[in-house]
Amino acid sequence: MGFWGPATSTVDWCETNYEHLHYVCELFNSVSSLAMVLAGVLGIALHHRVLERRFMLAFAMVSVVGLGSIAFHATLLFQYQMLDELPMLYLALVMVYILVENRPERRFGLGFPLALLGYAVLSTYLSAFTRGRFQFFAFQVSFASLEFYALARVYLIHRRSQDVAARRVFQLGIGAYALAIVLWLSDIQFCPTLNETLPAHGVPNPQFHAWWHVLVSCGFYALLMVIAHDRLKTLGQAPRLRLAAGVVPLVRSSTGPTV
Repeated sequence: MGFWGPATSTVDWCETNYEHLHYVCELFNSVSSLAMVLAGVLGIALHHRVLERRFMLAFAMVSVVGLGSIAFHATLLFQYQMLDELPMLYLALVMVYILVENRPERRFGLGFPLALLGYAVLSTYLSAFTRGRFQFFAFQVSFASLEFYALARVYLIHRRSQDVAARRVFQLGIGAYALAIVLWLSDIQFCPTLNETLPAHGVPNPQFHAWWHVLVSCGFYALLMVIAHDRLKTLGQAPRLRLAAGVVPLVRSSTGPTV
């Protein structure tokens, strides 16, 4: 029993609770969530003069997800689980809006954001006001349906792109994202092996869920750069992708900043 008391969340990940600190339930999962905070902050800092407000909202939501994830994994309390999961849903909805309303002029008027709002309300209710396995699967289905739709749309952007840099960034981003999903699933399916069998033979738990945080942050950031590059091209901004400090992808417009 640690500082925050018994876990009330509907899921308890494979990291041993309170193994390292009395005040932090899952240390590796908490610290690794800082990668999401950093990805969002970097996105805003590097692109606030280049990209539209919709992208700034997406980056901000990534950081909010990271902060919620820190609170969730540090406590394993249900109320903080919602600070992690609900912003994930809202971020996915922002991404769907960005990917669907991708023309210079709005195509679907007020009806489309209202439909997304309705989805957000329903998903919020199913996630926040249910418990047990139903809550877990209700959130996963609500989020995953948006997530894989968005990934499919990004893939279509990649298919039609002739820009070598954008295609390379997509490959790096989707590779990191796919590996993150594999590790997330492995952490759930093989927890007894990871947390009991391996340590019994002198091999520490590889903390796959913590690596999921890092890899999904890198993958999401890279894929968002591909989307931003395509958006600027649609707006006639002559975009180009390059690496900041030789590591971090960023997009720039050759014709000036975007409102």
